[in-house]
This record gives sequence, C-alpha cells and structure tokens, in this order.
Amino acid sequence: MAEIKITLVKSTIGAIPKHKKTVQALGLKKINSSTIQQDNVAIRGMVNQVSHLVKVEEI
Repeated sequence: MAEIKITLVKSTIGAIPKHKKTVQALGLKKINSSTIQQDNVAIRGMVNQVSHLVKVEEI
C-alpha cells in the first residue's frame, strides 16, 4: 500500500479533547513533527477529522 506523511502544522491548544487524542493517536506531539503512516481508510478518517491541524503528503 501507499504511505502518507502527516505533519502537525497547528497547535492542539484550544482543540476539543477528541481532536487532541486523534492527533496523539497519529503519533504527532509537537508542531512540525511528522509521521509516516500506511494509507488506509482508518488513517484517512483520522486525518479528515483533524484536517484543520495537519498537512498530508503522499509518498
């Protein structure tokens, strides 16, 4: 499967707790931290939920 690179570009301060936990589950901790995940339906759903906080690039 393809992979995607997810980068946290906006702080989670002030975000609702559900979004904070989603960002943590994606493996992101600080602004500009990145993680590489498999491109599947579950990860895409998580990214869509916090799309205002992250940037996604296809690898």
